[in-house]
Amino acid sequence: MKNLLLSLSLIILLTSCASKKKIYQKENKKIEQSANKSSGGNYTSFNTVSYINRFKTIAITEMNKFGIPASITLAQALLESGTGNSDLAKYANNHFGIKCTSDWAGKGYYKDDDQKDDCFRVYKNPEESFKDHSEFLKRKRYAFLFELDKDDYEGWAKGLKQAGYATNPKYPDLLIGIINKYDLHQYDKREGEIDKIKREDRVLSDINKNIPQEKYKDRKTDAPTVITGNKYIVQQGDTLYNISKRFGLTVDELKALNNMVDNTIKLGQEITIKK
Repeated sequence: MKNLLLSLSLIILLTSCASKKKIYQKENKKIEQSANKSSGGNYTSFNTVSYINRFKTIAITEMNKFGIPASITLAQALLESGTGNSDLAKYANNHFGIKCTSDWAGKGYYKDDDQKDDCFRVYKNPEESFKDHSEFLKRKRYAFLFELDKDDYEGWAKGLKQAGYATNPKYPDLLIGIINKYDLHQYDKREGEIDKIKREDRVLSDINKNIPQEKYKDRKTDAPTVITGNKYIVQQGDTLYNISKRFGLTVDELKALNNMVDNTIKLGQEITIKK
């Protein structure tokens, strides 16, 4: 009886897996037919130089919006998309291997990756993929990267691995190697201190809106937490710029009050906000 139940369970499991496989194959076929119809069956065969020329503008645009080095975006896209020639890039317009998540409401393209039949996001065009790459990185675990200079591609490469973007331990070296080989850092532009602070403030505020607010034991209201009359506790999403504006100071005045040599602050840090 026990063996019979085990056999039935196995049959049900195999039937379920086979059924799911057929559904995934059917969905993929729809995606491929739609892509073939849109392109007329004529897909651009990229080499590295033509790929860079094709997508450098959107990479620079996203860099200027959010601070992600254009070189990092291009290197990731080259690596993840097989220079734009993979089935995922060709049929799904997915150039970064971004998978479906619980908040993804779009279509999915299925292929084996970390697991069998992993679901990958499908985009209307490659530009959507580049834009979603930026939005995808605006998450709590990547927040610290947006405090880097937007031409610090080495810091970004190492930080992406640290934050768990890729499992390959050589991922930073692969990105840096591509950037150096093809001089992708030429597309990265340094920003002034004020522009950087404003950009950090905007991006980190967006990230902060998407995650639960961390509560402190002395925080009883939604007002800024001030202790001993002249101290403020740094909260998630704070930058020196938004703290200075909140308390009617300039960034330089705030740094002077706290003997700070740069703009680095940490969650939970006590900041002096008046003499």
